[in-house]
Amino acid sequence: MAQIVTITLNPAVDISFSVAQLLHTRKLRCAQARKDPGGGGINVARVLQRLGSECVAIYLAGGNTGLELGRLLDAENVGGERIAIQGETRENVTVHETSTHREFRFVMEGPEVSGAEWTRCLERLGEFDSVPRYLIASGSLPPGVPSRFYAELAHWARAHDVRMGLDASGEALAEALEVGVFLVKPSLRELCELAGAELTEEAQWREAAQRLTRECRAHCVALTLGERGAMMATQERIIRLPAVPVPVVSAVGAGDSFLAALVWALEHDADWAHALRYAIAAGSAAVMNPGTMLCNPADVIHLYRQSFDIPLTTDGR
Repeated sequence: MAQIVTITLNPAVDISFSVAQLLHTRKLRCAQARKDPGGGGINVARVLQRLGSECVAIYLAGGNTGLELGRLLDAENVGGERIAIQGETRENVTVHETSTHREFRFVMEGPEVSGAEWTRCLERLGEFDSVPRYLIASGSLPPGVPSRFYAELAHWARAHDVRMGLDASGEALAEALEVGVFLVKPSLRELCELAGAELTEEAQWREAAQRLTRECRAHCVALTLGERGAMMATQERIIRLPAVPVPVVSAVGAGDSFLAALVWALEHDADWAHALRYAIAAGSAAVMNPGTMLCNPADVIHLYRQSFDIPLTTDGR
């Protein structure tokens, strides 16, 4: 049994291309499109595979697009377990406007999923010969899947002593945190929603993140701050590290790369500070690449080493 399992209920085939300028009603000449397997947990699994971890990606998929998604995963040697659904898997589109270097992202809602289909994901976890060390749940929930789904995963993880990592938003995130998870990766916007307040100062970020750990809603909170880096909070300490400066080509997949490298480092028994350095390095490496390419492992290692030139601050033990 793989030590890491990811769950993706709303995967996609991600299409990315560039165009000189977006103009309405005009026929636009575009560069050759690139296709990648996508969706939160799928992207996490792709990065974990590149970093050398054994990982299984469980995902819902249907129709011709779902079959194409499977072929794209096979091409990257990602161990995928497809659970078939009746609906057609979505396609998302990212367009890079070369004249302005702006990026436009068109994200589809996803197919309607039946109760029997999403329940099959939970059942599949119980069929493994042994449980994984980590269960990573990431991404949006498609129509038909109740917001409690991630909370049900959290119950399963707690019952089987599995470390659950969660990257979600809205009610699905809040309900899962009521059960409690090992690791949660909110953005600043998502942390504000959880706190029910605008958090405009770093001291407020710190207090809100650490409150989640002290309320036992998460053992660790990894707060991503975009170009400002990231912060990691546990009950005992807070670690803050600015971003590694890199040329930004695309923001797609930076958070997924961050989460994957963080889990990869923890799986290899890194301490929190080193795990955060690897995570920021992977997120920074991802933004250097166009579209949905995600991060290159060689770039991750280079930026990880470079991160030691940046002061890391820590409070607590």
